[in-house]
This record gives sequence, C-alpha cells and structure tokens, in this order.
Amino acid sequence: MSYTTQLQDIANRYMKSGGGRPATAREIAAWAIHEGLWQPQPADLVDQCADQLSRAMREDYITDAQGRTVRAKHAARLKNNGHQMAFWADIRTADRSYMEIAFKQRRRQIVGDCHQLKMDVDSYNENRCKDTPIQMVFDFTRDLEELATVA
Repeated sequence: MSYTTQLQDIANRYMKSGGGRPATAREIAAWAIHEGLWQPQPADLVDQCADQLSRAMREDYITDAQGRTVRAKHAARLKNNGHQMAFWADIRTADRSYMEIAFKQRRRQIVGDCHQLKMDVDSYNENRCKDTPIQMVFDFTRDLEELATVA
C-alpha cells in the first residue's frame, strides 16, 4: 500500500468515526496521531520542512515597478539526473526560459483544476441534484477584468 493510500485510509477512518461532519486536515492529523495511526519518520521532518518552505514561497509576494502585487517565487518541474524535481526561483532573478516553463506549468495546473472541478460538478449534478443543477462557468474573462479594476 502506498503512503498516499495509507493517508487516505486514515482520513476515511476519521470521517467514518466522526459522523461525517467536515473537518480540517489539522483535526484529522491530531486524531491520527492520538490514535497511533501516524508517527513521524526522520524523512518526514525533511518533507514537512520542504512542504512548509514551498507554501511560504508560494505566498511570497512583492510589488513590481508598476504597482502590481506579484508572486516572487515560482516553481518549475525540471529533470535532474533523470528524475522530475520541483525547483524554485525568484521572478526578479530567474532567466526567461525558466519563467516560461514555470508559467506554462502553472497554467496547466489551473486547466487541470478546472477539468477536475467540471467532473466533480457534473457528477454531483447528475447523481445528487438533477432538478436544480449547479451551474459552473469556466470563462474567466469577466473575473479577470473585475480583479484588474480592484487592484
């Protein structure tokens, strides 16, 4: 069983024991540790630190010369010795080729998120809400225009 599958099993066990009420990942983690279902391994500490660094870098914003708030650090998945790895660079110092890769990959993530959202909404509508389906619009032109006027 993969580590991800083990974590999914822990989450499923929590949700069955908690009566189906929504819970934060932190609540589930505290329960898993209390129940002895998860214990940190030495590699987990490095992974945890890397995860926290990645989150912090994603939330590192600067103001550019035109007054726009932009993300300072950008990740790109690149091959290193035959393995895909996420590398981080600063928008102020990264070269164009790196930033082009980072931007294209980020766009692909957004498209992937939209695809999954569509699948989720379609499934919900067809299986739980046929009479009053939830409508989802995937044209973000107006949203971007509105955000541009607020910024």
